[in-house]
Amino acid sequence: QAQLVESGGGSVQAGDSLRLSCAASGGSFRGYGMGWFRQAPGKEPEFVAGVTWSGNTKRYADSVKGRATISRANAKTTVYLQIESVKPEDTAVYYCVASPRDPLLWAPGQGYWAQGTQVTVSS
Repeated sequence: QAQLVESGGGSVQAGDSLRLSCAASGGSFRGYGMGWFRQAPGKEPEFVAGVTWSGNTKRYADSVKGRATISRANAKTTVYLQIESVKPEDTAVYYCVASPRDPLLWAPGQGYWAQGTQVTVSS
């Protein structure tokens, strides 16, 4: 059974860094891009970052551009998201996503989604 398992998250102080990881297993994710969405309370899910299968293309939301770095490892089955200088507005449930489409085309409900991990940034 194909699944995505996240780790990281929790509570962090504003200005600190945050690192999330996500491992894909149980299925063939060859050719899939991987990345992250997030959903803050009362808001719609928001694309955060994504990297294509090749790793040659990385896309970031404007809200994290310049602060976030996405990378892949472990034969491309694991994706990492590092966000520097976190802000209270980074508080959300973060969802790891895998999709055969370019990250620009990702939308909620498409592809594989993990259960989500809570990130809370306190000021």
